[in-house]
Amino acid sequence: MKKAKLFSLGIVAVAGLTLLGACGGGNSGSTDSTGGGSADGTTDAAHSVAIVTDIGGVDDRSFNQSAWEGLEAWGEEHGIARGAGGYDYVQSNEASEYTTNVNGAVQNGFKTVFGVGYLLKDAISAAADQNPDTQFGIIDDVIEGKDNVVSATFKDNEAAYLAGFAAAYTTKTNKVGFIGGEEGVVIDRFEAGFMKGVQDAAEKLGKEITVDPQYAASFGDPAKGKALAASMYQSGIDVIFHASGGTGAGVFQEAKAINEQLNEADLEDKKVWVIGVDSDQQDEGNFTTADGKEDNFTLASTLKGVGAAVQDISTRALEDNFPGGEHIVYGLKDGGVDITEGFLSDDAKAAIETAKQDVIDGKVEVPETPEK
Repeated sequence: MKKAKLFSLGIVAVAGLTLLGACGGGNSGSTDSTGGGSADGTTDAAHSVAIVTDIGGVDDRSFNQSAWEGLEAWGEEHGIARGAGGYDYVQSNEASEYTTNVNGAVQNGFKTVFGVGYLLKDAISAAADQNPDTQFGIIDDVIEGKDNVVSATFKDNEAAYLAGFAAAYTTKTNKVGFIGGEEGVVIDRFEAGFMKGVQDAAEKLGKEITVDPQYAASFGDPAKGKALAASMYQSGIDVIFHASGGTGAGVFQEAKAINEQLNEADLEDKKVWVIGVDSDQQDEGNFTTADGKEDNFTLASTLKGVGAAVQDISTRALEDNFPGGEHIVYGLKDGGVDITEGFLSDDAKAAIETAKQDVIDGKVEVPETPEK
C-alpha cells in the first residue's frame, strides 16, 4: 500500500513525526519508573525529558504514540540517549497510576515531565506545586497560574471539520458515525468539528446526511469500540470517524472483519470506512477481500502535532528557554493539525482544500462544542 499523503500546508514538523514507523517494546506496563532502554548519545540531567502516557500507551497508533515519536525524534536530533539523564516514557495502564507515574518521573530526576492528555491535568498540576524546580507540560489541556508549567492545546475541531467533508463526500448511504472515547472538552471539539463539516459538505452536495455520535466512556476499551462500530455499520452507516485513542483499535477490527467478507466486486457499493485520528492510521486499514484482493479501508486520518509540540517544547527547554506559564495553541493556520489524503476521491480532496482555506482565512468558524 502507498503511504498516505498530507495535504500541502508546509508542516514539515507534523509530517515528519506522524509518518514515522510504529515504535514497540519500551517499558510497556511500567507504572512507577521509566524503562532501562539505552541509545547512543549523551546524557544531560539538567535537560532530561520524560513523558507520562495516558492508558493508550506508546504503541496506540494515536495520541500517545505521536508524543513518544516526537520525543524520540528530539533525542535523535540532539544526540541525547534514552534512559536516566536523557529521555524516556512512563506508561500508565489505568487512571489510578497517573499521580504515581508523574511523581516517579520526577523522582528519577527528569527535569521536564509531560502529561500526555487532559486526563493527567490534576496529576501534573499537583506535582508542579510540589516540585517548583521541575518543568512540566500538559498536552491537550490548560493549567493556569504556574510558572513551571506549559500548556499545549490543539484546534482539533478544525481537523475534524475536514474529516466531516471526507465522510460526506464518501458515504453512499448518507449515514456516517462518530465514536468518541470519554466525553469532555477535548472530544467535544472533535465531535463539533465533524458535525459541522458533514453539515457544510452536505449542503454543498445538496444531500441530507445524518451523523450518529456515540461514546465508549474509555480511551482504552477496544471491545467497546468494536461493539459500537458493529452497531453503526449494521444500521447502514458506512463511514466512522473515531476520536477514541486505544478504543479505536476495536473500530478498525470491526471494519476489517466486515470488509474481509466482501469480494472485490462488492467493494464499490458495500465497503465500510474508518477515518483515523491524531496520527496516520492508514496501515491499520489494510485488509484482503474474500477473493484475495488487497485493499485498505482507512479513508483518511486527522493529524494532531502532539509529537511536534513535545519536540518543540523539549528543544526550548534544552536551550534554557522553557515556556513556563504559557499556553501554546496549534491549529490549521500554523500547521498544528491537518488531515491526510488517504484514499479520498478527487472531488473530496478538492472540497477539503477549499474548506481548509476557508477556515484559515476566517471565512468559516468551526465550533468547539457540539449542538445538543
